[in-house]
Amino acid sequence: MSDPVDAWRNRPQTTEELDSYPSVRGLDVSMDVCIDQLFSSFASTGFQATNLARSLEVIKAMRRENATIFFSCTSNQISSGNRDIIRYLVQHKFIDAFVTSAGGIEEDIAKTFGDFKIGSFSSPGKLLRDSGVHRIGNIFVPTSRYTKLDQFLSPFFDEIFPEKNGIGVSDLLRLVGEKLASDESILTWAARNDIPVFCPAIQDGAFGDILYFRTHAQKPIVLDIANENKKIISLALNSEKTGAILLGGGVSKHYVLNANILRDGLDYLVNITTAQEFDGSDSGGNSEEAITWSKLQEDSLHVRVSCDASIAFPLLASAWMRWERSR
Repeated sequence: MSDPVDAWRNRPQTTEELDSYPSVRGLDVSMDVCIDQLFSSFASTGFQATNLARSLEVIKAMRRENATIFFSCTSNQISSGNRDIIRYLVQHKFIDAFVTSAGGIEEDIAKTFGDFKIGSFSSPGKLLRDSGVHRIGNIFVPTSRYTKLDQFLSPFFDEIFPEKNGIGVSDLLRLVGEKLASDESILTWAARNDIPVFCPAIQDGAFGDILYFRTHAQKPIVLDIANENKKIISLALNSEKTGAILLGGGVSKHYVLNANILRDGLDYLVNITTAQEFDGSDSGGNSEEAITWSKLQEDSLHVRVSCDASIAFPLLASAWMRWERSR
């Protein structure tokens, strides 16, 4: 048996092939730092910082190649301050389609009627419920926001149904955005800029509850979901190149990926998520898995950033917008 000390000392040494690799370097905090310097340091920091730096380069490539950009997020991103960043992207036409879940729709509307508040992750649930407060992580939402949501949507639905029976979800959301007419709203700016808003699970949440109230009251309503698939797939098929920025997973992420299958996948992908793939979920599925389904092209530019999007996305968006202003 060989001497383990000798084996350790005689282990293979680093080859010169690594000389072409970037060296690990951290941020120089001895001076004031701008967002460009911060992202430049991320590239050589390692771990998820390097992936975040790469995500900016993928977005730059999307924009240079005039790719159709699909942006998706889970509803918690609209609950958080990231809603304001997403609204800015829609307002200034930096994205071409927006996909979210029902919570993202209803909370964009609800926030126009009053602010959400910063609370605590550990507040007792019964105390909050008895006080008329819902909790989303450490964000507090007064139940009055949802009362106003009902008061806004129910009369509006009476106006457009049954005359527009059979309307597509994205067409309905365009009408909602026009009716809301709020400069703070993603839906409003999407309607103004003719950016389609897709919600493949519109019935899952308070929005769906209001739809139920209508059916319970024997008021007819039909949403055409088949035409929604045609609309988003046609957008992908009619694009020379497509890219996606995905915050989180769920049905929103999959709706974007699935829409690109018939064109053999996305050309570009940035996914910021905390989901993991060990359970086989699409939310946690990585790029290599997406390639097997033709959701992502083999030679695509793609990056996954394993980080809370409330931290990563404001940094990324700041660096992205600074680059846009310098073009």
